[in-house]
Amino acid sequence: MTTPGPRTSLDGGLERDLAAFAALAPRTPEGGAPAGGPLLVASDFDGVLAPLGDDPLASRPTAAAAAALARLAALGPDRVRVALVSGRRIEDLARLASPPVGALLVGSHGAETGEVLAPAPEGGPAGGPGAAGGEDHTGARSHVRADGTTARVRLVPVELDDAQTTLLDRVTQGLEEIAAPVEGAWVEHKPSAAVLHTRLSPQPAADEASAAAARLGDELGAHAMTGKNVVEIAVTSTSKGIALDALRTRLGSPAVLYLGDDVTDERAFAVLGAADLGIKVGPGETLARRRVTDPAEAARALTTLADLLGA
Repeated sequence: MTTPGPRTSLDGGLERDLAAFAALAPRTPEGGAPAGGPLLVASDFDGVLAPLGDDPLASRPTAAAAAALARLAALGPDRVRVALVSGRRIEDLARLASPPVGALLVGSHGAETGEVLAPAPEGGPAGGPGAAGGEDHTGARSHVRADGTTARVRLVPVELDDAQTTLLDRVTQGLEEIAAPVEGAWVEHKPSAAVLHTRLSPQPAADEASAAAARLGDELGAHAMTGKNVVEIAVTSTSKGIALDALRTRLGSPAVLYLGDDVTDERAFAVLGAADLGIKVGPGETLARRRVTDPAEAARALTTLADLLGA
């Protein structure tokens, strides 16, 4: 692992790695289809595309990050696929991140998956947050996103068996009991997990609550994951690394770029190979090959990649 170093910028080493990654994009022979699968450009949301904040519902990608993702997605699914891989509920991710059409979505650390589709024709069915209606014939629902745009999002539903449903109830009850006496602590509910949030809690109560949550996961035989001021306890076995591998296999991608800032992103960095590129955002030990300081520099890296690919 690399250790925390001095403040970094988009240095020559990272630019060279981005150029090498871009060179692996499939070429389109004259009059033919591209040879090979698309490059996969995947990123966490909070702390990477969007600055971290105390209000999780106020998170938005920086303008530079949003513009870079849109440029990359516009290259087309034969050359580049953009993916957001987050611990958030996938519906919240789709709404707050306002990802471009064609983006693949992974929520709840891999338990939820989906895809952003073009908006429905005017007068078509709409549904989801901020809109009324139901699914269209493709199984997609229209969502009004945080940036005011509308897009259809096709989500793959999470299905739990009876044992998992019972376990999730016990996990949720246990976390609610842990959070109740702790100022600022609260519990987020996901389709296959519950999450203790302690960002707004004072010390040492925050650390004590997090430790209690981790013990609860062990006692119940569930899957506990600790991140920045959160402990998520899931009743299904998944991770960002498993999700990233699944995306690579599905797309047949020759190389993967992944950006992440959290402890949970290390599982994604761990599955990267020699042709891939991992970029750690912020301080902390990491398996990633390169590091940038903050979301502003992460956006610069994505913008540089878009430039290299001629987007």
